[in-house]
Amino acid sequence: MNKRAAGISLIAISAFLYSVRYISAAIWGSGTNTWNSDLFNTFLNSVGQAPLYLSWIALAAGIIYLYHAEAEQKRHSIAVNKDEELEMVEEVTQK
Repeated sequence: MNKRAAGISLIAISAFLYSVRYISAAIWGSGTNTWNSDLFNTFLNSVGQAPLYLSWIALAAGIIYLYHAEAEQKRHSIAVNKDEELEMVEEVTQK
């Protein structure tokens, strides 16, 4: 797997982990007869902060991977362009 695919995968994992917190709280509270925001916040607190923190970590790692993939591609294209220019200069000087 290249860096770009790994970055996209980590961002997708981040979105999944972020939504897991809310889905878990909704499932946790599905058996209640009443529903309000305070009750939902209580369910969110019972789920904990771990999915939220893990989603932040996965998001940061995904962004870093994407950045490095783009920077690596840019460096590669610059190197290829320099090689092509050198070949053109050599062709002109040989004639």
